[in-house]
Amino acid sequence: MKKILDLHIHSKYSRACSRDLELHQIAKACEIRGIDIVATGDFTHPKWFESIREELVEVEEGIYSLKDTRNKDTRRQTNSKLKIKKTKTRFILGTELAVIKKHKDKTRRLHLCVYAPNLEVAEKFNKKLADGGFNLSSDGRPILGMTGRDLLEFMLEVDDRMTMIPAHAWTPWFGVFGSKSGYDSLEDAFEDLTPHIFAIETGLSSDPLMNWRCSWLDNITMVSNSDAHSTAKLGREANVLNFDSEDAVDYNEIMKIIKKGDKKNFLQTIEFYPEEGKYHMDGHRDCKFVCNPHETKKLGGICPICKKKLVIGVMNRVDELADRTEKEAYKVAKEKEFIPYKSLVPLSEILADTFGCGVKTKRVASAYNELTHKLGNEFHILLNSSLPDIVTASSDQIADAIDRVRKGNIVVRPGYDGEFGVVKVFEDNHGEGGVKQAGFDLELPPKRDTI
Repeated sequence: MKKILDLHIHSKYSRACSRDLELHQIAKACEIRGIDIVATGDFTHPKWFESIREELVEVEEGIYSLKDTRNKDTRRQTNSKLKIKKTKTRFILGTELAVIKKHKDKTRRLHLCVYAPNLEVAEKFNKKLADGGFNLSSDGRPILGMTGRDLLEFMLEVDDRMTMIPAHAWTPWFGVFGSKSGYDSLEDAFEDLTPHIFAIETGLSSDPLMNWRCSWLDNITMVSNSDAHSTAKLGREANVLNFDSEDAVDYNEIMKIIKKGDKKNFLQTIEFYPEEGKYHMDGHRDCKFVCNPHETKKLGGICPICKKKLVIGVMNRVDELADRTEKEAYKVAKEKEFIPYKSLVPLSEILADTFGCGVKTKRVASAYNELTHKLGNEFHILLNSSLPDIVTASSDQIADAIDRVRKGNIVVRPGYDGEFGVVKVFEDNHGEGGVKQAGFDLELPPKRDTI
């Protein structure tokens, strides 16, 4: 039984996050995207935890569903009960925490995904943090004055079933391997507790192939999540897991599959094209300057326009720590049968590029709604729908665009210094110049060309 999981999102209580991130809205959006299990996000925030406790009910161990009714319609501020349509979406208790503290002669800033096996453990964890003087009401992703290793020890003292996965591991400021405040290895960060770190989140600006260049990560499972700050971004990355039955879908089984890197039951990850991530390449946003690691080295890490330091991106940092070339990594992944992945572009972006208009336009929204109504959820359309069915439901051009994305026949202007990259499906790519690595299912070595 295949399930798609997005294990890193936020609530409306996190800074710079949409007000639409309510539990019932998240559940509805997940059904449209094709996400079966989603993290609650932000369970340390008192008001969000109250919503979780009031609106969710445990259906399997550590797995929650929306109740059939909500106690209050907050939009109308009445005491009447609001009937909610039953949803297939399931929730797991997960949050992202920020830790900032000087460690090994450098101020470290890390974002870490933390998971709890049930509400009781989450509540105990929250209470221990609050009793320790941490302000949990300030943000859905609170800042804790401790190291990542200290937070891990803190969690395990509460309950050894709690799980930590470093978030977006390579991003400059808050990734465990980030160029600004990260470490050169997991052992540097977590010391004696490193065996409890069995997975890392690759983040939008890297994909598994980039991580496979580091042989010291061969026994670490690569997970991919959306880090969504609005319902529109849910599922832009995700994980595809297999379970024996509906009854087998619980917290312990999910974590066991991830911990083991179970090749039978961890079927694949669904990835952004990493070039589209906003920290993929080096650059300086204020000067609109972007360059690859080789150019950065020639420039001495200095922006040629303003003479300030460039922000070193994910690709450069991978190059610095890697002990394999990309082709070597691809060969090893084939030989060792690493968990595969598939690179996709969100359907709304495909439609926007097809129509030559903005992602948030009415035309894109209308076409998106029509396609999902006729063919099913977004992941089904992007991964499984036949091209003739897509043509019947939309047009030859949209079917062609989806086919191009499946094959990696696209062009991406890479992201840098906080600016997302731009995907172009129909832009002239000069023969094979725009072909990307469309996933770990190709017979040929990877090819990454950007413009």
